[in-house]
Amino acid sequence: MATGTAHETGSTVRVDVRDGVGRVTLARPGRLNAITHRLLVELRDALLGLGDRHDVRAVVLAGEGRAFCVGLDLEAGLADPAIADPVEATQAGMAAGAAVTWAMRTIPQPVVAAVQGHAVGAGFAFAAAADVRVVGPDARFSAPFLRLGMTVGDFGLSWLLPRIIGHGRAAHLFFSAGVLNAEEAVASGLAAGISADPLAAATDLATALAGHPAYGVQASKRLLNAGAGSSLRDHLDAEARAQAIGALTGAARSAMAEALAATKRRKPGNG
Repeated sequence: MATGTAHETGSTVRVDVRDGVGRVTLARPGRLNAITHRLLVELRDALLGLGDRHDVRAVVLAGEGRAFCVGLDLEAGLADPAIADPVEATQAGMAAGAAVTWAMRTIPQPVVAAVQGHAVGAGFAFAAAADVRVVGPDARFSAPFLRLGMTVGDFGLSWLLPRIIGHGRAAHLFFSAGVLNAEEAVASGLAAGISADPLAAATDLATALAGHPAYGVQASKRLLNAGAGSSLRDHLDAEARAQAIGALTGAARSAMAEALAATKRRKPGNG
């Protein structure tokens, strides 16, 4: 969590699109990308804007500078400055953070987080809300809430993390106000891998995803999301519906025809 004097100049979030990949970058490197109400609103809007674009097939979430996001900016605070009542203003700030997580989970494109340095509190939550995480060797995930007299998570972290790394590991991390380093993040299943350049690795993965037919990628994200809260019976039905629709898309029919032709060419007697 960042302390000191906070100054907001220009946009707190940058967006660019290339080769079917939308990159969203937290752009407060001087504050280690600590969150404010403004950053949360801009981040939500950036994600939703990319979610509506058909030319964007995958999204990368990154932080500029030496940290992904150190959580709350203790100087600026989280409250909506447009609301006078402190309770209502703080609640609006919390709602803005929750809206970021909801956007990440519900936009159709998969989100790949590139995490370098610290991912603390809200930064940890937003990394966990991504579909995949690639980390640098200096990555550090921490949830210090209990040390601060607060409950163990916000912006969905106490729901997401147990589903990613397991209840026992998540509970120990939360109750000890501990830290996961890069190696531990990979070992626990939180991170897909360690890269000296996590942004480049995340962009490569997102570019590969963007090269696949959109239906299969986006329906797969919906299935993975649904599986977190559905019974096996319901999930089997959802998988069957998604596969039946996918098999009838033009992209799938073309790919299957090419695979069949390749199989026939490999048969003995076909050259």
